Amino acid sequence: EHAGMSFIEAVEDLAQQAGLQVPQDDVSPQDRAKAAQARAQQATLSSVLEKAGAAYIKHLRGSERAISYFKGRGLSGDIAKTFGLGYAPEGWRTLASVFADYNDPLLVESGLVITGEAGEENAHGEAKRYDRFRDRVMFPIRDARGRVIAFGGRALRSDVPAKYLNSPETPIFIKGEVLYNFDKARAAAHQNANIVAVEGYVDVIAMFRAGFTEAVAPLGTALTENQLAIMWKAVPEPVLCFDGDSAGQKAAYRALDLALPLLKPGHSLKFAFLPEGQDPDDLLKTEGPEAVKTVVNAAEPMASVLWTRALN
Repeated sequence: EHAGMSFIEAVEDLAQQAGLQVPQDDVSPQDRAKAAQARAQQATLSSVLEKAGAAYIKHLRGSERAISYFKGRGLSGDIAKTFGLGYAPEGWRTLASVFADYNDPLLVESGLVITGEAGEENAHGEAKRYDRFRDRVMFPIRDARGRVIAFGGRALRSDVPAKYLNSPETPIFIKGEVLYNFDKARAAAHQNANIVAVEGYVDVIAMFRAGFTEAVAPLGTALTENQLAIMWKAVPEPVLCFDGDSAGQKAAYRALDLALPLLKPGHSLKFAFLPEGQDPDDLLKTEGPEAVKTVVNAAEPMASVLWTRALN
């Protein structure tokens, strides 16, 4: 109940902590073996990512630029610690000082390292390797059980083509099946009977600072069926929070069209719209937590948004 888990999820979580496998009578030995192999792979990749995350946290402490960025967004050291925020330095092979074997295939498989194309070999005939994340503030992405499965990086320089960069999809990270911060939000969602979905990492943290510890976000893409299912599993009527401009309205209508054929008795959505030109972080800075709460509390039922669109 504290973690907002179903009975089966709680059993599986406890079994994993104890190093045991939950018996499943209807599963073949081959499928059981595959599942065990997948769990071992997940544990291995997650441990690699956890190690990198610890290094990024350490690098953050030594980077005035990264610290200034977070302070400029109103984020304290306590918030950085809560969310495991870090910094990936500018160097091309910074992780070589973290992992004894920089050529370990796990670094590529986990999405931390990129291998060059054919013809890009070094003097020893080896494919060139370099860190995926360079000169970026880092946001660890965790699964529902709190294990690091990927990273999101925000560029500090304005001339970088990709302002935000996520880890690629891997055997343990499929972005359409993950919600940022759900590992922390699920308990709050259970206790508050509410969950609020916003656009990105900083928006989630802004909502957290405004008192909405049940805030989550999709990962740089439109909301998916799987992400809706995760939220509906937590609460019957999640709140989707959108920017108040035309792009936010279009995103709300896309979410509406996604949800309509998936509705089941007792489940729906609410839609909250921010003042035009402001995201949750902007609103928190300019008007404070109460303004954010007012927006969320004024969320419209799904039927109202559907009716408004029909009239327009």
